Amino acid sequence: MDFLEIIKNLSLTQWSFYIVSVITLFGALGTIMSKNPIHSIIYLIMTFFSLSAHYVLLNAQFLAAVNIVVYAGAIMVLFLFVVMFLNIKDEAPELDDNKLVLGTSIIGGTIGVVIIAAIKLSETSPVNPATYQVKTGFIETLGKILYSKYLLPFELVSVLFLIAMSGAVLLGRREKGERNF
Repeated sequence: MDFLEIIKNLSLTQWSFYIVSVITLFGALGTIMSKNPIHSIIYLIMTFFSLSAHYVLLNAQFLAAVNIVVYAGAIMVLFLFVVMFLNIKDEAPELDDNKLVLGTSIIGGTIGVVIIAAIKLSETSPVNPATYQVKTGFIETLGKILYSKYLLPFELVSVLFLIAMSGAVLLGRREKGERNF
């Protein structure tokens, strides 16, 4: 009976978290279990978008935007091009339907037990509006910290990226007498 009281007292943010978590798990399982590589990529994009929703729920809007632009945009386009260029044939062995149903049932049951245990063991505490900082995950706050407290590591990383790009250009450059057979 205590479990039902916990379910009834969940806030909208907590419901959103659990719904987005289920969508994330569904996308991750779809990525792994899909036989078609294009469908796997679409499930992976869904997983990235739901992870961005988690960032929004954690009040980290900048990380959500970067996740969408970098992963759901650039990396997924790269994966899609690789899959299209490889021209993967359907060479995977056929799975027995009974084994697939059994495996899916075991995985789904395990995930359900973990989610129920997490909800049961979770402790919710009300947020104190007086001490809550609204601008925790905003770009302005990130920029102030990045360019004050972490200025030296930021500049060292930029120099490291510059060296890596220069090395990639030098390694990729062909010599004058070299032919491409």
